Amino acid sequence: MTELYWQTMGEGDRDLVLLHGWGLNADVWQQAAVRLAPHFRLHLVDLPGYGRSTGFGAMTLAEMAARVRENAPPRAHWLGWSLGGLVASQIALDAPAQVDSLITVASSPCFAAQGEWPGIRPEVLQGFQHQLSEDFQRTVERFLALQTLGTESARRDVRLLKAVVLEQPMPGVDVLNGGLEILRQADLREPLRALTLPFLRIYGRLDGLVPRKIIPELDEAWPQSTSVTLDKAAHAPFVSHPDDFTQVLLDFLAEHSPGGLALPR
Repeated sequence: MTELYWQTMGEGDRDLVLLHGWGLNADVWQQAAVRLAPHFRLHLVDLPGYGRSTGFGAMTLAEMAARVRENAPPRAHWLGWSLGGLVASQIALDAPAQVDSLITVASSPCFAAQGEWPGIRPEVLQGFQHQLSEDFQRTVERFLALQTLGTESARRDVRLLKAVVLEQPMPGVDVLNGGLEILRQADLREPLRALTLPFLRIYGRLDGLVPRKIIPELDEAWPQSTSVTLDKAAHAPFVSHPDDFTQVLLDFLAEHSPGGLALPR
């Protein structure tokens, strides 16, 4: 059976699963992991077909969520960035008893623009899919550059993201196309209305992929959730502003961890 890459580390007694975004792998969490490891047992996952989780083909969102759940601890806090936010959200919907809290980072329940819903224009996502077949590496690099655009540390951040991609096996074109298809088609806006477990949404105000217009819309649609926006961050706030990002996350998890969580200030 094909196996997922699943690294467990950290000194805490509570489980926190970290899911990366499209085109990348679990190494993207390096800066955050150093800061979180004293407090949690971290689970760093390469999604099916990405990084070291080789041997998988394209999957639907439901298939990807089910495969990740197979390796997961019985209960954990689940954090997903971008595409990983959709996977974590699907897991929370499918198996809420397995989820202590849900945290999405620079993610949207519906990435594609639809009617008055702000998002990525469908033709842009289709363009990326077309470009993958023509110039695989350049298309991935373009997408990574979009994730840091506008931040003070954009050049440094995109170099880090590129290094994360290049240091591990590259996903196949079919896997990347499958991921873009999830971003193009997935819509969890209505299902997530019914979610009752603790739910934090973290955004970057400069994000060019997840419009900040969705934040107040989801605040109203999902009053059971909490949103935090980092003013100077873009699509990868844990890369550009790791300290601010970690503090927001730790404050939330301290409030929603059974028995509390002792955190140094």
